Order: sequence, then structure tokens, then C-alpha cells
Amino acid sequence: MKYVILVSHGTFAPGLHSVLKMLAGANREDVLSASMEDGMGAEDFVKRFEETITPVKEEDKIILLADIIGGSPLTNAMDVLSQRNLLKHTIVFGGMNLPMALTAAMMKDDMDTDTLRESLVNESRGAITELLLNLEEEADDEI
Repeated sequence: MKYVILVSHGTFAPGLHSVLKMLAGANREDVLSASMEDGMGAEDFVKRFEETITPVKEEDKIILLADIIGGSPLTNAMDVLSQRNLLKHTIVFGGMNLPMALTAAMMKDDMDTDTLRESLVNESRGAITELLLNLEEEADDEI
């Protein structure tokens, strides 16, 4: 199986996981999440992450999405995956957002790894844009 695993500081990963349930299906066993909440030490996060990935087998593939590269949730998650011999089948991304996670969840089984990598980065980058408002025109129309 291919898993999408979300890790973050605070409640970002579980919150994003909740949105994915709304958009990609509530009963998906292939999307997992764990977070390092305020006041939680690395050891507590490691225990939480280990519990989260209990269903993952050595032959499974993982798409690991994290809030930031170099953060404790990601580095600790990668350590756990390495200890369980799962890192060799894992691709890792930082800067996760909803379009990236949704693409990973919906397209992971339909694309080869290289195409999926490219799609996740492009989808994530493409979602970041400024919405320009032309408020002056609206004000003139109302008069």
C-alpha cells in the first residue's frame, strides 16, 4: 500500500487530515497524521508517531509531508522510519499545504514516483498566489 503521512507542529497535520477526509473520503486508511503539540517533547512525539504508523509494513511506500524541513516532527519521523527500515520506500516533502496533500492522497496510486514528485511540487507552488481585488471598480458601480 502507499501511505500519505502528515507530520507537523501544533495541530496542522491533524487539521489537514480532517480536511482530506472531507474532500478525499472519510474512511481512507492510507492517510495518517501525527503532530507535535505545544509542550510535547520529542520522546512523546516519537511514541505518537510510532503508534500512528503501526499499520505500515516494510514493503509499503510512504509519501511523508511535513510543515517544515528540518523541524522536529519531520526529523523524528524520519528517524523512526529509518529504524523500521521504511525510509528506503519514502519520499519526503516540506512546506505541505492542502493542494499538495490532496494531490498526494488522490493521485499516489495513478502516477509513477517521479511524476508524482513533480505534480506535488507543482500543485503546491501553483496554489500560492495573491488574489488581487479591484475594489475601486466595485465602488464606482454602486453609485
